[in-house]
Amino acid sequence: MRLILILALSLSLAACAERGFSPLRPDAERVGTAHEIFVATHRAPDAAGWYSADRASSLSYTKLSVIVPPAHVPGQISNGLTNPDPQTDFTIATKQDFTAPAPFHGAIAARLAALPRDQREVLVYVHGYNNSFFDGVFRTAQMKHDYDLPGVTLHYSWPSAANPLGYTYDRDSVLFARDGLEKVLRDLGSAGANRIVLVGHSLGTMLVMESLRQIEIRTPGWSKSALNGVVLVSPDLDVDLFKAQASRFQSLPEPFAIFVSSRDRALMLSSRINGAVERLGSLTDPGRLSEYPVTIIDVSSFSDGDGARHFTLGSSPLLIGLLSQSDDLNTAFQRDTAGRSGLLSGTVLTVRNATQLILSPGLVTQN
Repeated sequence: MRLILILALSLSLAACAERGFSPLRPDAERVGTAHEIFVATHRAPDAAGWYSADRASSLSYTKLSVIVPPAHVPGQISNGLTNPDPQTDFTIATKQDFTAPAPFHGAIAARLAALPRDQREVLVYVHGYNNSFFDGVFRTAQMKHDYDLPGVTLHYSWPSAANPLGYTYDRDSVLFARDGLEKVLRDLGSAGANRIVLVGHSLGTMLVMESLRQIEIRTPGWSKSALNGVVLVSPDLDVDLFKAQASRFQSLPEPFAIFVSSRDRALMLSSRINGAVERLGSLTDPGRLSEYPVTIIDVSSFSDGDGARHFTLGSSPLLIGLLSQSDDLNTAFQRDTAGRSGLLSGTVLTVRNATQLILSPGLVTQN
């Protein structure tokens, strides 16, 4: 068993260098579907003009045209690494760098102003553990494509080592990147967005909560007034730590959704690494969060492409189909700032302020 683990890690490490580079393919725009992705990152630039695992002292800003291939299957990301095929692989057609935050946010403001008023929304996605720059960018584009998300999409790329052995480095990088995410979120307030929804995955949820916590300490009530929804996907967070973070909020933004799975293998491993402490993304007892107005969405019954079940929200075709067809979810996250319960049909359990919603694949045929 140990030998198998070592071999698996070796194979992962061998791919790390290739995950750090992807060539520009302007021709891909004639092949697939283009999505505009704005990126703010605390990664240091590399020699190829992209962004590495190293930490930078200041933020960098760029705008990418990411092309989803015509052969794309919902939930899947095909990455041709250093030699992508636009017919089958995610590719990047164009890249526009910004030398300062003002023109970057000016470009976002211009894009928002060109949209119908009811689509002037910004979704901010924060990636998780073991992600290269391209891993996060392609995941952002994949979710925008599969969920047909309106408005502007912004990816905050923090300096993950993109290495399965880099967990400690990544946790330190999360703390390092807090000020950067705070700046990005505060600057968005002047870009003209009618709605801002913040989504974090895995270890990136710690970054989300830590950044919002420090904002709340400086500006009580900011999160609820500035954000129109927070989504934590498979949060790799100690439950007690989350409660300590949430206690510093004057009031949590609503809706505040937490996607959990008792079958998340990555979180099982994280629990062992962290002394068998239950992770928020594996929570089974909503009573532990009963004092908070949160919706806990249990997706344990859904599987994904690689069997890890660590990003079912983005990688399960069945769940994507269910959520993208849900009028209730659309209402809650795009129009109803007070909506929290009633996101979807499912088994509902309410414990004081917290609501647990248990989804199953059988619901797909009911929508």
